Amino acid sequence: MQTRLRLYRPLGGRVVEARPMVVTGKGNAMQIDIRARRIEVGQALRAHVDRRLRFALSRFGERIAKVTVRFQDANGARGGVDKQCHIDVALRPEGNVIVEDIDADLRVVVDRAADRASRAVERDLQRRRQAERL
Repeated sequence: MQTRLRLYRPLGGRVVEARPMVVTGKGNAMQIDIRARRIEVGQALRAHVDRRLRFALSRFGERIAKVTVRFQDANGARGGVDKQCHIDVALRPEGNVIVEDIDADLRVVVDRAADRASRAVERDLQRRRQAERL
């Protein structure tokens, strides 16, 4: 699968790089799109996000179509506990699971959000299975 480099211009006006990463499952590939607003996301953090999401969501690989991860510095230059991570998991054939977390450290916020996303996807899929049985 070929991966394209995407550039977009957020409301702040500065061009930010957002490169999709591909996570292979049993049958279909799950696309991970990482975006950032008012915060720098380096290669090390991208690799950490990729590794954590692979670990957390790989067992649902065939049921997940796309994962969008958005980072934002909520307070800007004021500082504080303000690094926000928003994970949107698009499920097959339909539906989304959305998880948000906030912390001062980006790696901590990614770890917590990935764990919460895994539990939320599992809960959503269990509810769907129970609804099909009724």
